[in-house]
Amino acid sequence: MIRRRARTAIALTATALTAALTLTACGGSGGAQGADGKLNVVASFYPMAFLADRIGGEHVKVSNLTAAGVEPHDLELTAKQVAGVKKADAVVYLKGLQPTVDKAVADSGAKHKVDATAASPLEDHHLPEGHTEGDGHDHAHDGAGDPHLWLDPTRYAAVAKSVGAEFAKADPAHAADYQKNTDELVGKLTALDQEFKDGLKDAKTRTFVTSHAAFGYLAEHYGLTQVAINGVDPESEPTPARLADVQKAAKENGVTTVFFETLVNPKLAETVAKDLGLKTAVLDPLEGVKDPAKDDYLTVMKQNLTNLQAALGATGTPSS
Repeated sequence: MIRRRARTAIALTATALTAALTLTACGGSGGAQGADGKLNVVASFYPMAFLADRIGGEHVKVSNLTAAGVEPHDLELTAKQVAGVKKADAVVYLKGLQPTVDKAVADSGAKHKVDATAASPLEDHHLPEGHTEGDGHDHAHDGAGDPHLWLDPTRYAAVAKSVGAEFAKADPAHAADYQKNTDELVGKLTALDQEFKDGLKDAKTRTFVTSHAAFGYLAEHYGLTQVAINGVDPESEPTPARLADVQKAAKENGVTTVFFETLVNPKLAETVAKDLGLKTAVLDPLEGVKDPAKDDYLTVMKQNLTNLQAALGATGTPSS
């Protein structure tokens, strides 16, 4: 903590008065506590920040702990960020994905917090028995489960509802707006879900190969099979046995494309594709967005659908 030097009696009186006013503002109505009248919300990474921003609208100020374009799995918080979590009016995070965030939230004693896994419990999406990911940290094998629940729009909608409800508790004066924004976003996620169902229903193959096992929930929800080179941790190294399994699955299921992602080096996916004579394309796990001014969750997910359709030979027209 910062050590303050001794101040004059006047300065001490002014400081005490300011502190008293601040405490009164924080404990008075249960509404927004920021100096600008907005709810100060801290989000752990992009999918949580997107929900907070869309649901909070003009009534919130959202701070994303994970900078745009940064892979979130191994985030280390700065002292300033930890202090920001402690001062936040509300925190939106996904327990088990970022250990330093989990610790900061636990230590903060935050009254208003949304853990995405409470709204949508995690599942394990393991590699086949006997085939490990290597020495990298593996969220699917550490008891936390696969964290990528936002790639199933129906699960993401459940989290959205929890965010809206918690914002209403933190800022009752704007509860109606939070409910309206939540309903609008859930409606868009429901429509997106239907687009995926319509767009993939006539796929010639339902198996896809990806560099990172981020798409277990998406595959499960839409009746697809994910064959991942790496496991849930994108930086882990696959074993030779795992690579052999990937090659076998690709050949047996008429796979045309090896997918890689935007925030991780595509070299491994490119090597596997070259060995098999396949194409490469992007399937974005949406752990972050490089340019939030140009893209958001909805636009990237729709591009994912387009890329999946091309790779799986699906010609269905998604409903708009």
